[in-house]
Amino acid sequence: MMNIALVGFGYWGPNVARNINANPNLKLHTICDMIESNIEKAKSIYIETVNYDANYENILNNVNINAVAIATNTGTHYKLIKAALENNKHVYVEKPFTSTIEEALELEALAKEKNLIIHIDHIMIFHPAIKKIKEIISNGELGDILYIDATRTSLGQIRKDVSSMWDLAVHDLSIIDYLMDGVFPKQIKSFGEKIYNPKESITFLTLKYDNFFAQIESNWISPIKDRKLTIVGTKKMLVYDDVKLSEKLVVYNKNVEVLKGDDIYSDDYCVKTNELDAYIPKIEVEDALFNSIEHFRLSVVNKTESFSNPAQAIRIQEILTMADNNMNK
Repeated sequence: MMNIALVGFGYWGPNVARNINANPNLKLHTICDMIESNIEKAKSIYIETVNYDANYENILNNVNINAVAIATNTGTHYKLIKAALENNKHVYVEKPFTSTIEEALELEALAKEKNLIIHIDHIMIFHPAIKKIKEIISNGELGDILYIDATRTSLGQIRKDVSSMWDLAVHDLSIIDYLMDGVFPKQIKSFGEKIYNPKESITFLTLKYDNFFAQIESNWISPIKDRKLTIVGTKKMLVYDDVKLSEKLVVYNKNVEVLKGDDIYSDDYCVKTNELDAYIPKIEVEDALFNSIEHFRLSVVNKTESFSNPAQAIRIQEILTMADNNMNK
């Protein structure tokens, strides 16, 4: 049984606590939060089954705690993670990993030096639908990938500590990184606006890879909630719509046909679009957050790198940092 302490019981922390508590191989040992109302909220749920503390130092000094789960603002991650590693505790942390690449590189090196696991909760790569899409791509059913389009829009939650791109696009960047085996873009373009917020509330990110490109929209000020991923290949294409109650993932047969000619500039070149036919793959009913936490546990037990390890997080942060610099220009 692995004892784990949760740091932060604000917006996302209760979800992490619930899934840790639901795992029969984990013990939610302590909930730590400096805000008294958050502690009181936790006590109303877990009563005396969990310890409560407002002092992080007590977590660090407790030898019975094997790992910490951090669900606090991004700006606090570096300090909290470093202290946990220095006290020989494994770390599960909400995305984004850190505020800067330099911080992420330092923590990655420290974890390797001390043989500890850092797991960044890029939750979508543990979603059963994304795992199914990975399977479909890996078996060649889509053919070569031509482009990926991802949209995440809703009305709020508007965060002050990071932009919508760092909050929302990080999901889609982690999905692309996972699906395409860590490939890095060769060109990055971005645009954003700071509406109602000191950080960008709406962003558009375009990534050009060697053989495909991706477009990612992240938007906190849309009246419509949209969570959609479209992937087009040379053989087939698919759409994953997370907002739909059913038939979330649909695979379409290729509907573009070159009738004659190979030269697009010749008079003989002709392309025809056909009516779509499709099928709906079976997706297992699983909780992505539970899967993420279980993957973290198994990484610790088996002493193996997490799928969402610091190296993946650093690749994503490099893209986000380059996109930030692009927007600032």
